[in-house]
Amino acid sequence: MHDEKIVRAFRVVAVAILSALLATACAACAWDAKTRPKGGEGVAVGPQYDTTHVYVAPGDFDALVNSFVATFGGKPSKRIVGNVTPVPSSTEMQYVLAPVGALSIFAYQTPVPFPFGDERTGYLVTDMDQAIKAARAAGAEVMVEPFQDPIGRDAVIQWPGGVKMQLYWHFKPSTNPPLETIPENRVYVSSDEADNFVSGFVQFAQGKVIADEKHADAGEIGRAGETYRRIRTTSLFGNMLVLVTDGHLPYPFGHETTGYEVQDLAATLEKAKAAGVKILSAPYTTGDRKTAIVEFPGGYIAEVHSLRAR
Repeated sequence: MHDEKIVRAFRVVAVAILSALLATACAACAWDAKTRPKGGEGVAVGPQYDTTHVYVAPGDFDALVNSFVATFGGKPSKRIVGNVTPVPSSTEMQYVLAPVGALSIFAYQTPVPFPFGDERTGYLVTDMDQAIKAARAAGAEVMVEPFQDPIGRDAVIQWPGGVKMQLYWHFKPSTNPPLETIPENRVYVSSDEADNFVSGFVQFAQGKVIADEKHADAGEIGRAGETYRRIRTTSLFGNMLVLVTDGHLPYPFGHETTGYEVQDLAATLEKAKAAGVKILSAPYTTGDRKTAIVEFPGGYIAEVHSLRAR
């Protein structure tokens, strides 16, 4: 009888443990089902989780955040201090989500470990190991192998043409709302590596090329009267504008990493100027858009554009 009670008790404990494990598994499935793209889109989650990485001096932090929010709207996260690299380091960091895109801002209190600071963007992925495997298969170099930070895992990869980006994955699901407009990752590459970069990234992102203009108006990169090759791609990671040039670029072109779409460029630029933002390149009308280059306090340079009615 005593043995039977022990067996029954063991069964109760076993059922409880199994139920807990199943609940955990179901929660993981729910996270996976919620975030994993349908239709074979690979490891991307969504453009609202893709951030432009901006490195600033500590004294410029507030001015950058305030001017960005004043220009585009949105709100910043709580600012924290921690180590987000695989070696000892310390940085202030803050996330800003605006209707037009997101920033991850870093103000290091220690020297910045190599190669951090050179990555342009951070892309949230559904599975870090799968993402690394897919990136390598598409021709990317893994510059920083996956490592754990306080809230997830990260890695840095590099594509042909020298384009560096960070991949990240979080232990807990993120719940960013959809963006009002999808920003463009603006990538300048040479004609030597343009096709290798585009084919590799599109394969990795499970995206597609939506336009490849061999003779686009180079006035939009400061060379009026000339032409250049402009490639547009899209994927669940977001939009990418690949600018294929000979490297003869007048300042500030080539320094901007992201292009933000707004409804009214003139009104946005007025808000920007009132918030201390410099207009580095006056609005230029070309093709389907009107475009300008601006510099936020702290040195963050970006493109801003509005689409023209067709």
